Amino acid sequence: MPELKIALMQLLPGDGPEENLALGLDACRRAAGMGADIALFPEMWSCGYRIPQRPEELRALSVPAGGEFVSAFSRAAAELGMAVAVTYLERFEPSPRNSLALFDRRGRRVLDYAKVHTCDFGDERALTAGRAFPVCELDTAAGDVKVGAMICYDREFPESARLLMLAGAELILVPNACPMEINRLSQLRARAYENMLALATCNYPEGAPDCNGRSTLFDGVAYLPEEPSSRDTCVLEAGGGEGIYLARLGLGALREYRASEVHGNAYRRPELYGALCSGAIEAPFIRSDRRA
Repeated sequence: MPELKIALMQLLPGDGPEENLALGLDACRRAAGMGADIALFPEMWSCGYRIPQRPEELRALSVPAGGEFVSAFSRAAAELGMAVAVTYLERFEPSPRNSLALFDRRGRRVLDYAKVHTCDFGDERALTAGRAFPVCELDTAAGDVKVGAMICYDREFPESARLLMLAGAELILVPNACPMEINRLSQLRARAYENMLALATCNYPEGAPDCNGRSTLFDGVAYLPEEPSSRDTCVLEAGGGEGIYLARLGLGALREYRASEVHGNAYRRPELYGALCSGAIEAPFIRSDRRA
């Protein structure tokens, strides 16, 4: 059965886009040498998740979606024969975005995603939020895989992963920049379990502000015919240290499971879920800093 190897690039960032470009390209070469099919960076790798609050400084730190920082990873993907999911502070109007670009092993850009659920209660209030959860067909050495993305805080909303599942995603890439503790890890486990898909999360290691590593792969396969009870869907949980962690996803097993088990979209009752699309917010959830 096909096995997809995902390199979780749990790395300390340098000082700005130029240094992070060099560090990132070197890490891609190391990941390819380990046999990776996909390399996934932590959140906003171009700037090490640094968000200046002065608009002119924020814009100066951002990089264009079609600029050299992002394009260099396209060339690296083609050269190495490995898909690359690179994250960056994207130059955008009226303000920058927290973005991901995914290149397939031919260097073709197949997915662009901007973080939808920006942390408006903090520094991310200065950023423009994304507006959609796209899914692409990713060409890898293990075969084509349907891939989507969430970024950090997106994982705290079940709707993010649900929309990606409904659009056909088999694998969700989750760049991250926060402490991964039991409750956040439980969110990832739940998103994988309830949607019968895999979630690969890459965090910054210990030593990066407010981060602790623990990058993960949850494969979403809770039951196997040969096992008498449910299994742990966590395929890999990294420690706190810096490194490139190679996670192995059994695509064949995941696809067989998705074709027969009861979660995902088989028994949903969307005709009863109208309140989920309501924009009404009532106490105790009213927040003065929420953006429209």
